[in-house]
Amino acid sequence: MPRRTLSDAFDRKQNSLNAIRLLLAIGVILGHSPLLAGKEFAWGEVGELRGQFWVDGFFAISGFLILGSWLANPSPRRYLRARAIRILPAFYVCLIVTAAVFAPIGILLSGTGQPIYSFESLSYVLKNAALWMFQFDIAGSPSGIPYPGVWNGSLWTLFWEFLCYLAILAAGVAGLLRFRATVPLIFIASWIALLASSADWVESENVAIAARFGLMFSAGALVYQLTRKLPVSWPLVIGALAVATASTLLPEYRLVAAPFLAYGLIGLGALANHKRLVLRNDFSYGMYIYAFPVQQLLVLLGLSALPLFGFAIASVAATLPLAAASWFLVEKPLQKFKRRGGRLSKQAAPDAVRA
Repeated sequence: MPRRTLSDAFDRKQNSLNAIRLLLAIGVILGHSPLLAGKEFAWGEVGELRGQFWVDGFFAISGFLILGSWLANPSPRRYLRARAIRILPAFYVCLIVTAAVFAPIGILLSGTGQPIYSFESLSYVLKNAALWMFQFDIAGSPSGIPYPGVWNGSLWTLFWEFLCYLAILAAGVAGLLRFRATVPLIFIASWIALLASSADWVESENVAIAARFGLMFSAGALVYQLTRKLPVSWPLVIGALAVATASTLLPEYRLVAAPFLAYGLIGLGALANHKRLVLRNDFSYGMYIYAFPVQQLLVLLGLSALPLFGFAIASVAATLPLAAASWFLVEKPLQKFKRRGGRLSKQAAPDAVRA
């Protein structure tokens, strides 16, 4: 019998990628919990790497979905509109809620002043409006906690994700995505850049960050490009995820893990397609953008005294209503504008739901 490929297994309407992204967002909360609660990471530096593991998974899945989105409908205007709608409105609402709700409550709980609105609140929204996080505190808050002066330490990655979106747009407009070698070459260039950074041959934090996210994003895009050739099965998916996890023991695990993590997560999304795992509502983005300020408030309320796992569970429970509100009140209503403007190409490889 012919082997089953990822293209055969992946159904863009019947997959568990939304559930996997939700689990990745919960993983980010778990990864941040020791830092915000002022407790040691389990397993030392390996624990810190596993905290970053979840964000890397997001970028790998995004690379798969976003390349598919462009190839399915290569219209620059529609592509850019869809990407902006997916990222920016919920991001702006989060900035406003942080400035208008989280910060005043935090100032009140810390006992450092009255929860008044000032130029600092407006500055927080305006300075960060272009996705690059220039301002992390609001009038010096949060304070008196293990990780002071930062209300949302997760949002900085959104700039790099949007930069990856723009890279796909630029490559598509330039006609480079018509060549099969383009995505592999981007992957190789990112791999070399990350190797150079990890070996201190290049001393630039921005180069290191760009190489990290570029490698993970291009790994997902490479999996997309190879969907009709890559075999998929439970043993292969489990093996790939095992290799990716074990590689966190290495100094720069992504040099080994990137293709295995991308293939493992996307293959898992294709195979674990039971109806209960196919989530039509995608809370993952809301969980990601609201978890950090929620955790900071919980620390101010004294919940960091809980055992670390209990604090993490409380953080997930407290963030979930905000994630649901973000989805139902902001993200989902805007989906109709994102989809407007034409049907997807039937000849395209498997695309994603709500990429």
